[in-house]
Amino acid sequence: MLGVSPSCKTANINGTLLSLLDKCKSMLELKKLHAIGISYGLSHEYSFIFKILSFSALSNSGDIDYSYRVFSQISSPTIFSWNIIIRGYSNSKNPIHSLSIFLKMLRHGVAPDYLTYPFLVKASARLSKQKSGVSVHAQIIKTGHESDRFIQNSLIHMYASCGNIMWAHKVFESMQGKNLVSWNSMLDGYAKCGEMAMAQKVFESMQERDVRSWSSFIDGYVKAGEYREAMAVFEKMRAVGPKANEVTMVSVLSACAHLGALQKGRMMHQYIIDNLLPMTMVLQTSLVDMYAKCGAIEEALFVFRGISKSQTDVFIWNAMIGGLATHGLVEESLKLFKEMQMAGIRSDEITYLCLLAACAHGGLVKEAWNFFESLVKRGMTPTSEHYACMVDVLARAGQLTTAYQFICQIPIEPTASMLGAIFSGCINHRNFDLAETVGRKLIELDPNNDGRYIGLSNVYAVVKRWDDSKSMREAMERRGVKKSPGFSFVEISEIHHRFIAHDKTHPDSDETYSMLHFVVCQMKHGCPQDNQEDNLLNDTSIEDDLILFE
Repeated sequence: MLGVSPSCKTANINGTLLSLLDKCKSMLELKKLHAIGISYGLSHEYSFIFKILSFSALSNSGDIDYSYRVFSQISSPTIFSWNIIIRGYSNSKNPIHSLSIFLKMLRHGVAPDYLTYPFLVKASARLSKQKSGVSVHAQIIKTGHESDRFIQNSLIHMYASCGNIMWAHKVFESMQGKNLVSWNSMLDGYAKCGEMAMAQKVFESMQERDVRSWSSFIDGYVKAGEYREAMAVFEKMRAVGPKANEVTMVSVLSACAHLGALQKGRMMHQYIIDNLLPMTMVLQTSLVDMYAKCGAIEEALFVFRGISKSQTDVFIWNAMIGGLATHGLVEESLKLFKEMQMAGIRSDEITYLCLLAACAHGGLVKEAWNFFESLVKRGMTPTSEHYACMVDVLARAGQLTTAYQFICQIPIEPTASMLGAIFSGCINHRNFDLAETVGRKLIELDPNNDGRYIGLSNVYAVVKRWDDSKSMREAMERRGVKKSPGFSFVEISEIHHRFIAHDKTHPDSDETYSMLHFVVCQMKHGCPQDNQEDNLLNDTSIEDDLILFE
């Protein structure tokens, strides 16, 4: 009987390992197979090493740093191997490494190909570094790849991500054979830059639209704060467009959250269920956020508790902790944070913002200091939002001097949010001397905000400094700052009703002012119910109360 030759045996082992690598699900499995391959002398077998590189660099459960260590052992890597590493880093937490690997590749005398550049452009887009993107663009032109459609689409996305929509448009206009991806890239670019009029023009010019086209258009309106328009586009999409996907619904739920449209939000939740959309963690986080912002905290908790803790991430915990804090459920918010720690979820900067907000609502000054110090101890750098929250905690608790000293000592310039928190605390605790100091600083910092002038004018009016109160109004007029009318809205039977101060054009205006008059009188304990409807629309004090409530 003839024996099996060593080369044949090696080939069989290599084939078996390649088959197992195709089915690999985790880095632990990959490392075991890699170790077996090395023990059989396959560490230089191209097909084996290529599979190791591909999984570790490109798989969702991979490890790009491990992939690079393997890559470094290859004596003469091909362009395919370089591209895998560049692509892997472009998708990683450190896309800057894609650019450094590219420079290393050039130093090794390896010429890039048409597959190299899209990943470099993507890395520049993720970094929002136009300078790097322009350098890569120059290399693209130098090597004669500027007419490649895939590369051109990537350039449109990169320039838009860096905020240079003009250059994105130039690339778009220079393209000979625009495809749907090209149009989507331009549409998404205008939407990202907040130029919704141009985004609409592109959208209407498209001969073909897919779910990404509609999703980008909707998301653009959401990012621009035009939530009603976003919902209107979604309704049109339901009527004449493709079925929405989970990306679309994240934007739609965000619009519902900002509008406070609970009934519409519930309908969107049902739409997700009826259309069997995958319940990604991002989508479930959006549901929790929507219900919390619409006041349905129990429904937010129901969605949150329906997810296995092992599948959760820090974002959904933040949404739930922040939602509880916003509703004044301080104890429940802090308990949930402890639960999060027990579940092994690592807190981030947003977690501490939510915790500080909870402390502000609950008057928990000591706990707020502990959280703030913990933030620093865990190696995180406090942002202006953290400082503003800490100031808010102190100001609400009446520790106004401490709050002001805190602002003077922090390593960054005070923001309008920080000073605004102190100013509100001064009003609530009737410290009008400090309110004047802070109010004047607010005007210097935010001279085009009508609320800054009106706030300080009202402070002067309270202490009967009428001339100073008047001068604030005059200063506002000299600067050309217009007072924005206060408004509120309420959702009734899926219809949003908007109410503007002093506006009587709403069809139910009479009934609205009647009820407002009744509520105000009940609060003041001084108005007989029998006279609640007498000459309401001519009562200017009621309109003033309406402004106060808004």
